[in-house]
Parts: sequence; C-alpha cells; structure tokens
Amino acid sequence: MKLYAGTTEQFVQDAMQHRIAEKLAHEYVAEMGHKPGGAEYNAWQNSLTSLGWLIDHAKLHDHGIILEYQLPLSSLRLDAMLTGRSISQAQNAVIIELKQWGQTQPSNVEGCVETFVGHNIRRVLHPSVQVGRYEQYLQDTHTAFYDGGIGLAAVSYVHNMTYHATEELFAARHSDALKRNPLFTGDQTDELAEYLNERLAAGDGIPIMAAVLDSKYRPSKKLLDHTAAMVRGQTEFVLLDEQLVVFNSVMAAARESFHQTKKGVMLVKGGPGTGKSVIALNLMGELAKQGYNAHHATGSKAFTENVRRIVGSRASAQFKYFNSYGPAASNDIDVLILDEAHRLRETSDSRYTPKAKRSDLAQVDELIHAAKVSVFFIDDLQGVRPNEVGTSDLIAKAALRNNAEIDVFELETQFRCAGSDAFVSWVDNTLGLAETANPVWEGTEGFDYRIVDSIEQLDALIRSKADEGFSARLTAGFCWRWSDPESDGTLVNDVKIGSWQMPWNARPDAGRLAANVPPSNFWASNPNGIDQVGCVYTAQGFEFDYVGVIVGRDLRWDPASSDWIGDPSESQDSIVKRSGKQFTDLVKRTYRVLLTRGMKGCYVCFMDPATKAHVQHRITQ
Repeated sequence: MKLYAGTTEQFVQDAMQHRIAEKLAHEYVAEMGHKPGGAEYNAWQNSLTSLGWLIDHAKLHDHGIILEYQLPLSSLRLDAMLTGRSISQAQNAVIIELKQWGQTQPSNVEGCVETFVGHNIRRVLHPSVQVGRYEQYLQDTHTAFYDGGIGLAAVSYVHNMTYHATEELFAARHSDALKRNPLFTGDQTDELAEYLNERLAAGDGIPIMAAVLDSKYRPSKKLLDHTAAMVRGQTEFVLLDEQLVVFNSVMAAARESFHQTKKGVMLVKGGPGTGKSVIALNLMGELAKQGYNAHHATGSKAFTENVRRIVGSRASAQFKYFNSYGPAASNDIDVLILDEAHRLRETSDSRYTPKAKRSDLAQVDELIHAAKVSVFFIDDLQGVRPNEVGTSDLIAKAALRNNAEIDVFELETQFRCAGSDAFVSWVDNTLGLAETANPVWEGTEGFDYRIVDSIEQLDALIRSKADEGFSARLTAGFCWRWSDPESDGTLVNDVKIGSWQMPWNARPDAGRLAANVPPSNFWASNPNGIDQVGCVYTAQGFEFDYVGVIVGRDLRWDPASSDWIGDPSESQDSIVKRSGKQFTDLVKRTYRVLLTRGMKGCYVCFMDPATKAHVQHRITQ
C-alpha cells in the first residue's frame, strides 16, 4: 500500500499549494475506509510542505516520490522515498523519515530518546535508528533492493529543529547510528540537498519508482543466513527424542512441498514445558540455513519481542504476529511456524481495522493460505481469554477446508517443573481441567512445590532465589486494579495484601517509565522484573527457575458444593469478566499457566482459606 506515488515535480506543486495532505487523506479513505486522525493529517500538511521546499531547493525535478509506503507484511509505513539515478547512472532510492519534533531528552534505553509525542513524553527510537531499520528491512525482504540493482539509503529530517551540538539527538552515544543514517535539522537544508544529489542528481526516477512498486516480497539469502546464524547460535536450544521427530518431520515436509502446490498442516500438541518453543526456534534456524522462506509468528507481543531481542534487529524481520498475514498471497511463505497457537483469534481484524480492510476469513484460514507448510504448536488448555479460539479441532477443520494434508504429533516429555510430568498432571486434576492419574501430589520428582502462609513469606522466598542467581518472578491472578504509571514513570503499588504492596508490571501502553522499570514486553527477562508482580499476559510463554503465584479470590473452592467457583466480582480483567459461562474455566486456565512457569520450583499463597485447605488436602504430607 502507498498513499501517493508520482513525479517530484507534481509533488512540489501539490505541497506548495497546500493540497498534498488532502490528496493523501482521499487515498487513505479509499484504502482504510475512514478518515485519518487529525494529528496525522496535520503532520502530512506540515512535514510534506517542508519536504516540498527541500526537493525544490535541491532541484530534484525529474524524480519519483512515494509517500506513506507500507513495508511488506508489516503495518509500518515509510514517510517518503525518492528515486533517481546518480551521476554515474546507478539506480538509487533514498528513504526520508520526517519528524516534527522539538527538543528531545536522554533515555536510559539504548537507541532511544524521549520527546513529547501523542500528548505525553514518550520513549521513542532515535530517528537514525528507526530509519536505519526501515532500510535494512527493505534490503533484506524486497527484491528490488537485493536482486534488482537499486541502491538504498536512508536519512531523517527533523525540519522544525535547529542544530545544536548539545541536543540529545547528536549525543556521542548515537554516533554510530548517525554515521550509518544521517540526521538533518531544518537549518541543514543545504547539507541534506547535497546528500540527496550525490545519489539522485541525474534524475530519471520514474522507472526506478515503478520497479520498487512492482517488486515482490521475499527474504534475501543474506537475511536467511543471518537468521540461521542468530537462532542456531543459541546453544541452549537442543532437541531430544520426540522433539527431534517433530523437527525432522517438518524439514521433510518443507522439502516435499517446495516445488508443489499441495498444502501441508502440521499440528504439534503438548502441555507446558514439553519444548514447543524450542522446536519452533530450532526450525527457524535450520530452515533459514537451507534457504527456505520461513516465518515464526505468535499471538503474544511479549514473547515475540523477547525472541526478536534474542535474534537481533535484523533477523527480527522473520518473527511476526498471527495478524501479520492478511496481505500475503497464497504460498508466499515456504514454512510458517505458529507458536502458542492456542492464542489464535477468530479473525485478524481488531477494533482499529478500518471497515474497508475487514475480512470474513478466519485467522486460521488466513495463515494456512499464506504458507505451503503451516506448523501449529498448541496446548489446548492454555487459552485464557474469550477471544482466544485456537484449538486442535479448529486447526484440523481448517486444514480440511483448505484441502491440506495434516499430520498430528503429541509431545509428552516434560522439560519444565524439574522434568515432572506428575506435577503438571496434578495441577490439571486439581483444577478440574482434566482427569489424570495424579490426584495427589507426592513431591517425589525433585520439584520444589510449597504452599506458604503469607504474602511476605512468598515474596521473601522468591527474592532469596533471585539472590542465589536463579531466575525468579512473582505472579498473580488479575484481582487487583492495574494503574497507569505516575508522571515520573514510577509504578503504582496496586497489588495490596494487608500491609504488603507491590506494583503490577508496567502496562503495555505505559509510555514513559522510570529507569528501573522494564517495559511490559521485557518484564520476564529484565532482572528488575523482580520488583513487580506479573500477570498472565506477561508471564505466558516464559519460564523461570522459580515462580511465586498469588491465587486470588476470583477462583475459590466451595466445600459445600465440592466444586470450583469463579467469581467475576473479584476480577479486574474486564474482558474475562464479560465471558459469562466461560469465566470459571478461563480463570482455571490462567492459574494453570502461572503454576507451570517454574523449572525448579513453584511457591503459592492463597487468599482464600478454604481453597488453601482443599489444595493442601491433595498433597502428601
């Protein structure tokens, strides 16, 4: 998608006569089905007028220009791209990221600054880092730039700012990013014009622009090699027994499907700790090494962002979300690895999806459509929200609808909970989620499970394990409100039990955070996460050596009926509270997720005495 493409001569006229924003808005309505927001419209009007003056000043009158160009299989859009030839007749394109910013402030996060955007001071990428990522993404995934002979460069233009050496954007810690992708302020128009002319002075940009717009998405060999090296460099990813059977089966399916149109669906079922994610990441490394166009996708932002951090910014182009594949053509992807498939939604539409872009296609069908081979890793008992519809049955029926051959695998070997199948089985039995052979926890497998008498004891136990060098986190059911941060970025102590109190992990939309507060996505991996209570949405998909769980009053054992009672009045989860008859089952699944995060141990504090007594009764004393 792009909102504007044409000659720079026409663009300058549109910008100087203040009609460019209206043209983009008209195209936006046609594409999205509704008007752009006022802030976006004003940004177009202001920034593109400045860009028009720049292009005219640089005398770039025989060039192509693309505005609001959407990156392949991404919701991100470039502000502007100019195309043309250099004096030596080399074909080139230059990305220009436009910023209306005023003053910026330092951030404690690498590659970031803080500035006033969206009615608040927020942590944002340095423009050189941001536009550099766009450049690398296109060079890695767009055939025009790695196979079509078009050179690519990228700069940012902060047109409302004047240059000051003391400005945070030019601080020494950003020097590498600035060297790779220069930043120009409004009083550096001559320097920016010179930069553009070095690459575009000979004009003839329309054929180059057409080549960019007509080219296809496919990862370059360099990107695949890089992804393979990064993923395979994680030495802890070792496959054993049934895991290796799944791995080899997927590799065989990839080979067999490469030159065929027949689709394959592989369904890999396994409970917590059976190594689903380990297999998925090993597959990404080996598939990339062998030159397949493989993608890894989940429905969890925290999990995906942590994987992206592991593999690095460049390889992260291959790690996406379930809702990323609406624009994909049939069989665009060779192998699509779908981790945590229990988090599938009914469709990829959200409340932000414009009416014109909404689809009746189920998300599971959309994913199978996009790939030759789709590999779904699933735990049928981990869906914790009413809009999470992923089940083995749903996937099997979708495979049948799409005329795809399906293979089903069961993972049973336990690699979490000290390798104790019995503990996970006991949790399922105790919560009434499944009839298992373990109604009583005998504690003979070396897994440290304890029920504690107070929240202070639970907190102390978790901190003592962290002090010993183990990974440890405190988690809870969603029974306390979840506040926005204070104006200084500190968190509110929302989880209060008697005189004890602690904040939840930061909200996903928290904005500016204090230096010692990790963003929501990295609560599980940042050592400072020990000072916040994690909810299921930030803990799911991760594991710790030791986990502490606060079981709130949203799920209680009723001795009179000898059954579990889910109490929506004790829940602060607005979506789950509205789930009606599903509520009790969803809260059970929530606690199952939390109780099975530990590799070596799990410590629990119950808010309800009757529930504590019931669970203690199911433990061999």
